[in-house]
Amino acid sequence: MDRSLFLAMSGAVQTMNAQSIHANNLANVSTDGFKADFEQARSMQVFGASFPSRVYAMVEEPGTDTTAGSLDTTGNPMDVAVNGNGWFAVRAPDGSEAYTRAGDLHLGQDGQLYNGQGYAMVGSDGKPLVLPGNAIQVAIGEDGTVSYLTPDSGLSGVTVAGSIKLVSLKGSSLNKGTDGLLHLPAGSALPAADPSVRLVSGAVERSNVNAVGELTRIIELSRQFEMQVKFMQDAQSNDQYMAHILQYN
Repeated sequence: MDRSLFLAMSGAVQTMNAQSIHANNLANVSTDGFKADFEQARSMQVFGASFPSRVYAMVEEPGTDTTAGSLDTTGNPMDVAVNGNGWFAVRAPDGSEAYTRAGDLHLGQDGQLYNGQGYAMVGSDGKPLVLPGNAIQVAIGEDGTVSYLTPDSGLSGVTVAGSIKLVSLKGSSLNKGTDGLLHLPAGSALPAADPSVRLVSGAVERSNVNAVGELTRIIELSRQFEMQVKFMQDAQSNDQYMAHILQYN
């Protein structure tokens, strides 16, 4: 009796965890550059002092769907999207280098380039890209070169501030952090800038989340949760009947 109850209980808990993964995907259907997370369940034996006779359900996050989302043409010269394979290098909240496909850029008050999520863009030399406070008409080339004009550019012409670090992470083991950015495993060497990565100016990459598919999966998980709760209720009812029979023996 306790085995069936434990199995149903652990299954219900992990179904809720799976729900949270898909709910997060659905909530970010409009987030530029967002990559959907996968979820899968497997059985896991309970090992301890006795024989491993108990089995529970466990949901894992085996990875992230890194396929490209659709491109939306905005006409904004500060909006850029990776054309094909490649990633933008940004500065994560902990100071490490992380990667994203979100290229809706703007110039911060400190002169640095930030994307729409508020992460500073990293230059090809690994340092932040800083523009002067009087920079105007900022332009980003297809190779990631950032140039600008100033009020006195009639004499000096266009000034190049540097290049956005664009990397190719084919075959790399990427892990999505709680910040929504993709990180390399701890201890991995940082990739060098890849000159073959190209950008599309005046466009942004949208989320690759399939809203219909996510909503359908959430409904399936909801029904599965209800079935597991019903199974727990049946186990409780059977236990009460057994206790009632023993009272007469």
